[in-house]
Amino acid sequence: MRENLSKDDFRRRAEDLICQVLRKTLALEFGTFKLPNGKITPYYIDLRVIPSFPDAFERISEIYIDAIRRELGGDKFDRVSGIPLAGMAFAVVVAYRFHKPFIYVRQARRLSGRERRVEGVLMPGDRVLLIDDLVTTGLSLERAAKAIRAEGGIVTDAFVLLDREEGGEERLVRNGVKLHSILRISDVARKLYDMNVIGDEELRVILSQTVKG
Repeated sequence: MRENLSKDDFRRRAEDLICQVLRKTLALEFGTFKLPNGKITPYYIDLRVIPSFPDAFERISEIYIDAIRRELGGDKFDRVSGIPLAGMAFAVVVAYRFHKPFIYVRQARRLSGRERRVEGVLMPGDRVLLIDDLVTTGLSLERAAKAIRAEGGIVTDAFVLLDREEGGEERLVRNGVKLHSILRISDVARKLYDMNVIGDEELRVILSQTVKG
């Protein structure tokens, strides 16, 4: 994607591309699903399948990189941290392209060796950019921020491809982290509806789960 696009044009291009990828990879499913935070949801977006489609993975990774350049630049963070498991693949590419060290936060403290939750080299005062695939309630990102801060890192920003609009942004703000979401699920759902990928009932289901309902 061209960096000289306006903010609105960039968002429209990103929306078109992401919706095409969701359709191609069948990453959007409807049913009854249990999310990692324990919440039951009537739809599920599995972005972990995207790296299995090299062309789609490359294009989505470029969206992350362009969005970060636009909103933060490369001098606002010292390290990049992926959130296991879905955010890891995208975070590795971001770290590589920005020439920044990569770290990640374990979901549970390691009970052997150094017994740390943060894997990789983290120095006190390092500014760490969190990367995940999407955000729902923000709990995973909140826990990652706390783990990094406990080891001396500084966390002020988190980037995700998609915000499910279920309170994650508000939770992170309360914890001093600004959420940068490339797209919101309400916009994606309406675009998929216009593309005839989902119907009236699927659109209603997705929108009913957002904070605004």
